[in-house]
Parts: sequence; C-alpha cells; structure tokens
Amino acid sequence: MLPKLRTSPARKRKRRSHHALTKMNLVECPSCGATKHPHTACTDCGYVRPGLTLKTSGTV
Repeated sequence: MLPKLRTSPARKRKRRSHHALTKMNLVECPSCGATKHPHTACTDCGYVRPGLTLKTSGTV
C-alpha cells in the first residue's frame, strides 16, 4: 500500500520537533574542579561523595 496523500513539510517538521539533541548537563567536581556529569564518579579523581572515592584509570 502507498500513502493516499503526501506528508506536508509542516506536518513532517511537527513530528520531528522532539528529535533535537539536548545539551549535556555538567557540574564541577568539588574535589578537583574538573567538569563531570551529575550523580556519577569524576573521571579525573574518582570522587563520588564525601568518604567515597573510586579508583580510576587514565583512559576513559
């Protein structure tokens, strides 16, 4: 089967309005000052929360 009518550009763009990329949220690590994702361990120093630090390797 084929579509009866062609999809108009406006209808197509309305459908794709939610496909845009969102900006990544970054916060500063309180331990070393590097930028990191919230609620994750710092890739530079391994800081998670006070009293907890994970061992990190040099490569990500």
